[in-house]
Amino acid sequence: MPAAETPNVLVLPSPFFSDGDTIRLLEPADCDTRAVLGQVVSGAYDKPFIIDDGTTRSLHFSLSLIQSTMSLKDPFALELDYTQAMMSFLLFLPKPRNILMLGLGGGSLAKFCYRNVGSACITVVEIDPRVIAFRDQFELPPDDERLQVREGDGADAVIESGGWSERPDVIVMDAFDRHGISGSVNSRYFYQTVHDALAGRGVMVANLAGERLDRAAHLAMIAEVFDDRVLTMSLADGNDIVLAIRAPGFAPRWREIGNQAKALRQRTGLDFPKFAERLERSRRLRYA
Repeated sequence: MPAAETPNVLVLPSPFFSDGDTIRLLEPADCDTRAVLGQVVSGAYDKPFIIDDGTTRSLHFSLSLIQSTMSLKDPFALELDYTQAMMSFLLFLPKPRNILMLGLGGGSLAKFCYRNVGSACITVVEIDPRVIAFRDQFELPPDDERLQVREGDGADAVIESGGWSERPDVIVMDAFDRHGISGSVNSRYFYQTVHDALAGRGVMVANLAGERLDRAAHLAMIAEVFDDRVLTMSLADGNDIVLAIRAPGFAPRWREIGNQAKALRQRTGLDFPKFAERLERSRRLRYA
């Protein structure tokens, strides 16, 4: 987004926490701050905003929905359980060359991959320019030869990526708005385009949140398209992490994956052995 079009980030004392905490909004400096804060409290505010409590900085679509959280002491760490679990694709594809991410949020996954996943090229597609406008607040590195953040629809980006000279090895789907799963990714056709866009050994990893029936419907579509080459993790926060593998001969060697998990934990600090155990259980139970 050109700098001239970047909305103003207004920093105000937070009405929710202790003195020194702030709320950051995409509003002009001369706006009616009392009215804006009233809309935030009532749930009528329809733009993303940030709450900074002095320790963490969190992106919200509403007071009840934290989309992304950043530690101010370690901006490149993954603070939320679901973002950590989404990195489990590395158990099956430890050296991806191209990663396509649908949804930017606070940039947690993009930053983590930028620092920890070799020389992978990362393309992030975010439909809401107001989310992109907060990228500096979350210390996302500037675009370069390895990282590109683009405004656009994720479903269109998947179709486009199928024509890349090197198709994506990983497609990361975290495409949520304040109403739940984005409508553009809510179809079997969408998941078929994901399958077709992936490189031969490619992996899709998706964060499914929201109503249980909606999550079950998405899981059913994914399993149908990927011919049941699907692994899942249900997290305590209510999110479901789903991995879908394109390769028809997918047959995980769990002992080797366990060794890989230990090496990844040593390198990144994330509990990959726990992820591997949960995914193996889901495979054994046939996604029950």
